[in-house]
Amino acid sequence: MNRVIHFEIHADDPGRAARWYGDVFGWTTQEIPGLNYWTVSTGEGPGIDGGIVMRRGPKPENGAPVNAFVCTIGVESVDAMLARALAAGASEALPKFAVPGVGWQAYVHDPFGNIVGLHKQDASAA
Repeated sequence: MNRVIHFEIHADDPGRAARWYGDVFGWTTQEIPGLNYWTVSTGEGPGIDGGIVMRRGPKPENGAPVNAFVCTIGVESVDAMLARALAAGASEALPKFAVPGVGWQAYVHDPFGNIVGLHKQDASAA
């Protein structure tokens, strides 16, 4: 079964957002050098961890339609799942790329306008 394994919070200033979520919720964050990305550990027990990433466009205005965290789904093959999603009407948001030492990642726009992440853990990714 492909399950949600990761969330991402988009922010204009990811470092500031990392500090805010740490202060408010007690989450632990760590920057991945060179990616402008912070990993997020939400704590022990049930739940998932995530990340904070640089926003790639303008901040949504107040009163705009729902703007949510991006969830990432763990898959056996990013290539195979990307092809399956595209065949089912998705469009590519970001092509497959390596997260060094972590794994492979890609993003799609589902047919309803949402962004969904696809991830395959692979410590040899570079």
